[in-house]
Amino acid sequence: MRDLLRHRDFRLLLVGQTLSMFGDTAMLLTLGMWAKDLTGSNAVAGSVFAALGLPVLFAPLGGMVIDRFRRRHVMIAVDLGTAAAVLLLLLVHDRGDLWLIYLVAVLYGASLILFQSARSALLHTMLDEAQLGQANGSLSTVREALRLVGPAAGAALYAWFGGQATAVLDSATFLVSAAALAMMRVAEDKPTRQVGEPLRAQLSTGVRHLRSTPVLRAAVLVVVVAMLAIGLAESVFFAVVDEGLGKPVTYLGVLQVAMGVGAVVGGLLITSIIRRTGELRPISVGLGLVAVGAALSMSPSTVMVTAAMVCIGSGLPVSVVCITTLLQRRTPGQIQGRVFTTFEMLTGVPQVASIAVGAALVAVVDFRVLLAVMAAGLTAAATYAALRLRDDGASSELADVPPVDVDVPVGVHLAQQSPVVADEQQSPVVRR
Repeated sequence: MRDLLRHRDFRLLLVGQTLSMFGDTAMLLTLGMWAKDLTGSNAVAGSVFAALGLPVLFAPLGGMVIDRFRRRHVMIAVDLGTAAAVLLLLLVHDRGDLWLIYLVAVLYGASLILFQSARSALLHTMLDEAQLGQANGSLSTVREALRLVGPAAGAALYAWFGGQATAVLDSATFLVSAAALAMMRVAEDKPTRQVGEPLRAQLSTGVRHLRSTPVLRAAVLVVVVAMLAIGLAESVFFAVVDEGLGKPVTYLGVLQVAMGVGAVVGGLLITSIIRRTGELRPISVGLGLVAVGAALSMSPSTVMVTAAMVCIGSGLPVSVVCITTLLQRRTPGQIQGRVFTTFEMLTGVPQVASIAVGAALVAVVDFRVLLAVMAAGLTAAATYAALRLRDDGASSELADVPPVDVDVPVGVHLAQQSPVVADEQQSPVVRR
């Protein structure tokens, strides 16, 4: 961590992101609680999170933007736009204004996809490859540590002053993040554009790269299965608090704190784990911890559910950091925007569908049944990851591969540069 903190641009990024992520952790929970209070419905509260995930359907379009412009400029524009969008919540006063909460959720979801994908690509440019796992782990640790204060602060601010106060706070954090990005000095090459490149070829670049790289193809399947399970959580944990523990909806803030404790532990450990084992093996362990958390959440005991949140909190950052680092290391720099956003789409659409299904089922199916389905799905994803996510020997020179020729499939082009990728047709990885 010391060498990263000596990096001026990373320090600025970390400061801006710390404040911005604090706003995120406060605001996203508030959106669900606000919808719940306006309607009294757990299903409606869960559907807000489904709206948050809808922009993944158009994620590859965002990837084109990220790869056509300097990533730092994209991030500044996204911060400023989101700061303005969040202030629409100042107009929400009663149930008739619920549509504004949905609108802000959609815009917020789009900003998260664009910003996080651009940030990952910027880190690839800004840091040495050996520092990527450490940087991802640091940002994840900060984000998850904020669960110790962010959700509780958001819930308290919402309870005392209403959702509008949380919206103003969140908007201000985006402005600070934009200012920190503007002060950075990172040198980014001007993106090259393929003149006359068909739109279809541009949009399919991410899919072709993921499909042609065996370990990334396996990672997509692992995350798809995990997201189908995790999506149910957005609605089911409202029922866990309400029906299982008999607590008010604001108690979710307390559970988020417990999740934050686990996340801090997982985030602090993952950097050293990646350094020792690489980014592949810990993925199954992280998903397994989340599966244990889902199973423990079926208990009517507050202590057991709190322990469940610690398990979930510790497992998620391990998996997320490892997957992010894997994508960064196995993707050429000039197509990282499209690859990251395509990965978001391929794995996010199942999550959105799962959230929608969960929102519909939570009103008619015992929440314990949904938790059991979650645990089973996550166990399957963890098992597949343990069996199939193996190091294929891909080296860091992929980051320096020349721009992809639009007339040559990505897999073929990379095969000309790397004998490892040329061998991918003989990989035992099972395709989805």
